[in-house]
Amino acid sequence: MASGNEGHGGGGNPGQGGGNPGQGGGGDNEATIHIDKKQFKSPSPTTGAALYLLGHVATGYDLWREVHGKGDDELIANNATRVVLKSGDHFYSAQASLNPGSRS
Repeated sequence: MASGNEGHGGGGNPGQGGGNPGQGGGGDNEATIHIDKKQFKSPSPTTGAALYLLGHVATGYDLWREVHGKGDDELIANNATRVVLKSGDHFYSAQASLNPGSRS
């Protein structure tokens, strides 16, 4: 009787289980996100530096997470700061220092 649940859960098939997003028990959650309108999959949590690499954010650009509702979008630092992702998060890159009146 006790053997009715053998093979479920505990490590029998690592890497499987992507069918139930949001139910991670082992900390290896994967989120589907968008960076500059391109879809990516990323582990969550991750780091800001990893998101810059994943999204191919150019030097001199910052990465921002879109915040819905009232509130400023969130600047993502290009370092080892932990970033918790949710599937459906949208990010965009923007020039780090804008100078609209400048003419070269």
